[in-house]
Amino acid sequence: MSGTVTSNVFRGSGVIAATPGGLDWSSAVITGSTLSAETGKGYFINTTSNACTITLPASPAIGDQIVFADYARTWATNNVIIDSNGNNFQGDPDTYTVDYDTAGQSLNIVYSDATKGWLPVSDDAVADAGVAPPPLRAIFGFGFSTPYLSMTNLVNSSGVVAADVAGVGTARGYLKATSFGGNKAIFAFGQTSSVTAISNLVSDNGVVAADTSGVGTARGSVAASTYGEQLGIFAYGYNGSNLSMSNKVSITGVIASDVSGVGTARRGLMAAGYGEDKGIFGYGYTSGTTAVTNRVSNSGVIASDGQTAGTARQVGAGTTYGVDKAIFGYGDATLSMTNLVNNQGVVAADVTGVGTGRHNLAAAGYSTDKAIFGFGFNNSAKLSLTNLVSNSGVVAADTTGVGTARTTLAAAKVG
Repeated sequence: MSGTVTSNVFRGSGVIAATPGGLDWSSAVITGSTLSAETGKGYFINTTSNACTITLPASPAIGDQIVFADYARTWATNNVIIDSNGNNFQGDPDTYTVDYDTAGQSLNIVYSDATKGWLPVSDDAVADAGVAPPPLRAIFGFGFSTPYLSMTNLVNSSGVVAADVAGVGTARGYLKATSFGGNKAIFAFGQTSSVTAISNLVSDNGVVAADTSGVGTARGSVAASTYGEQLGIFAYGYNGSNLSMSNKVSITGVIASDVSGVGTARRGLMAAGYGEDKGIFGYGYTSGTTAVTNRVSNSGVIASDGQTAGTARQVGAGTTYGVDKAIFGYGDATLSMTNLVNNQGVVAADVTGVGTGRHNLAAAGYSTDKAIFGFGFNNSAKLSLTNLVSNSGVVAADTTGVGTARTTLAAAKVG
């Protein structure tokens, strides 16, 4: 016989007990709601779908050991309950409830004696979960080109716009989009023959899902921004009158009910995230064009009207660039100006002469720190051109021929 002998310890009975290195780990991931555990074994417990009650052996010997690990980092959602099966657990009788509910936790228990029973010799949680890589692409979607469209165009990490992809939810215009969850996006609201409240989730690989209905007040000409840790917010708009309401987007893409009273009611705004966890809405139309702005805190609270910055206008586009800054660009009627926003939310003076003047275009970030403006209308024709934005906020010359020419579309960054 050949092989390597590892270090083992004797139980009180004289029988050799398994050490941590010698545990027999179950090859099957446990997904059920119950488990009858055996000594000398390790178990990967996946509670994605349900909690799990673990029954320990009824007649353990001193030195018996069992290890459990949170397979999918879901114990905080669905916990693990320990049934010590007539024995004590840390000196408490079996009538006590023992549960573990920390994401990424692992539990190593050893049986001591009848007095203390099972004792955790380690009870650790891996706090730092793996982080998804930052989203590098963007997506343009929907819009109007006689008639309304339901197509999308992905933008790769070099800013190149791909060919049209058709058939992604209800065709409409005057909608907006925002990123959420770190690498996903959502299109919402807009107008067909009437205003609508539908939304469409976008996966991290740019696939647009079917319509989800009933997400706040139906309206068009809304604006959308990121804020906080991987959250989004839609605000303002028009449904026969100008609105000042907002709707938050959760980390899983669920749109919340309306919150009213968020600055001057208006439509046709621009919006973008800045400072890595805040947002800003700006410009728009009330009874005339305006240059007022409203900042969004990292908890999604929209502030009262603030800085008036640059030329009053509507139906331009905004996006994040350079990781923590934003840019507003273009707008009514055929303007080609931009305004940079620093990481404190301060909007700078107009910069003119940045590509073809147009309105009702869209913008989004791409790569790690760049952005792109695309499409729009120049009062004589619908356009399919784009303008890249460097990580220092410099807008490049027009790039033409990028998908179906259209207007009143939306865009967002996506994984």
